[in-house]
Amino acid sequence: MKTFTINIPDNLNIKATDISIYLAAKMYEDGMVSLGQAAEIVGLSKRTFLELLGKYGVSAFSNSLDDLKNDIKNA
Repeated sequence: MKTFTINIPDNLNIKATDISIYLAAKMYEDGMVSLGQAAEIVGLSKRTFLELLGKYGVSAFSNSLDDLKNDIKNA
């Protein structure tokens, strides 16, 4: 797994964990990674990650039938 370093302004009150979850959630939403891969990125179980998606404005449900079929196949 690759590791990246990003610079965040000091006045932004956010934790590294929140950044990781936000990024993984966005990647999941955009179809770049599966639910399992996104959960692995942040070190959470699929269930826990799925439960957090709403907090980050990401729907737990796919936008297309093909995405849904792929998620079921990769579950």
